[in-house]
Amino acid sequence: MKIVIIGGTGLIGTKVAGKLRQAGHTVIAGSPSTGINSITGEGLAEAMNGTDIVIDLSNSPSFEDGPVLEFFETSGRNLMAAETNAGVKHHLAVSIVGVDRMQDLGYMRAKIAQENLIRQSGLPYTIIRSTQFLEFIPSLAGAATQGNEVHVSDVEFQPIAAEDVATFVADLALATPANGIVEIAGPERHTQSEFIAAYLREKDSSKNVITNKKSEYFGGPIPHDGLVPQGEAKLGATDLKQWLAVQ
Repeated sequence: MKIVIIGGTGLIGTKVAGKLRQAGHTVIAGSPSTGINSITGEGLAEAMNGTDIVIDLSNSPSFEDGPVLEFFETSGRNLMAAETNAGVKHHLAVSIVGVDRMQDLGYMRAKIAQENLIRQSGLPYTIIRSTQFLEFIPSLAGAATQGNEVHVSDVEFQPIAAEDVATFVADLALATPANGIVEIAGPERHTQSEFIAAYLREKDSSKNVITNKKSEYFGGPIPHDGLVPQGEAKLGATDLKQWLAVQ
């Protein structure tokens, strides 16, 4: 099959492309650097010609409320139109666990807008809502550092390794469209502060983690359990200890 990955040169996209090529599929890694731009529309029609599956892993260069909403709405409309014209058989996009419960954050509002465009497109689709990635932990720790102290929320956290995300994306892209949401998460659930403390014990023992009761993520208010699945989810295989061992 021919598969186009929008955002195919990013962290998850390169892993997904490798898995699908290894399985014998023709994969086009779509990004502005490869001449396929979902914002301007450049190269979209040509890329979609004869395409069976589109995987949307695109992300906005800005997290500001206005620009991020404009990005996902513009990209979504352009992709839906190009895919409809080409007769694409399955559109898969990666979204975020809890996105519908964290609407105080502009980025989450933009991702819901993206999801709605997919649902309304008439295309067969699968939306994968993923928990946060284990790869985000270093930047979370850095953003929370004040001198030798790392001030971190005790919100529930169930991060998943990028490699496991890629495996789920590749498998679900080749499966029958769910025409709904599939949630994926890591195998361990603790508080965000516990994950970051464990990471720092391995990487920087000079830092002290100070746990707070602020239910927030990157400075925005969220439910205490907003970042974790509320029901059934497919679980990745990689825990924090295994992930740290290969970093």
